[in-house]
Amino acid sequence: IVMVFYLYTTLRDTRRDISDLSRSLSVTETMTEPRTDGGNHPIAIVIPAYNEAASIESVLDALPDHIRGYPIEAIVVSDGSDDDTATRAAEAGANVAEHPINQGQGGALRTGFLVAEKKNAEVVVTMDADGQHPVDELENLVAPVLDGDADYVMGSRYRGVDHSGNGVVRQSGIKFFTWLINRLTKSEITDCTNGYRAIRGSEIGKLTLTEERFSAPELIIEARKNGMQIEEIPIVIQEREAGETKKPQIRYALGLTRTVLTTWI
Repeated sequence: IVMVFYLYTTLRDTRRDISDLSRSLSVTETMTEPRTDGGNHPIAIVIPAYNEAASIESVLDALPDHIRGYPIEAIVVSDGSDDDTATRAAEAGANVAEHPINQGQGGALRTGFLVAEKKNAEVVVTMDADGQHPVDELENLVAPVLDGDADYVMGSRYRGVDHSGNGVVRQSGIKFFTWLINRLTKSEITDCTNGYRAIRGSEIGKLTLTEERFSAPELIIEARKNGMQIEEIPIVIQEREAGETKKPQIRYALGLTRTVLTTWI
């Protein structure tokens, strides 16, 4: 048993070291001069993407150039994609970081956060590459951060409208894990797995993030542990523009359970 545990931890640490090296190289290759139109630091839109060539261009084309005078910087992290995701994102004008191997949504977000920090982003927004997060709600998402009312703003399909087509099992799972996180963190959120969020740029570095594939609950719990003011707003979740979800239900549920408990402890 001791040997098995040793081998497991060694492999885990080696994989993490490789991921960190890949992330560092990706950030170095991605860096361009940050936009500071009108003296304002940018709002960085971090978009993890795995084989999303069919939808990434339309998502990027829909982004505004500015929000309330703050320039928009799109950062796409192609997470081991073997299609044209990176090429199409670059052609659409995004900053593109490429992972040679898939590191999961959490790994892709950490790469995007590093790029956003180096660009001195005022606000860091995360959104999906599949078109489910409507761009016309961006201003509502970042407004509480820009106004100083919150450090972390989450979108909620349960306060808004859900067109995702998730079945009863997945909906029940989301509500259960939301309840669990609320109990642990004394929060009052309604949608713990929603990836449409806005975080104050100066707060990103305070979050200790290690999860590769179950980043949503880790982000919420870390934000609460660091005393960040969290606010939730209603949003619409749209149907995917193309492709299918890449989250197997049973493994995803087990991973969320582990992440919630280990992050809180």
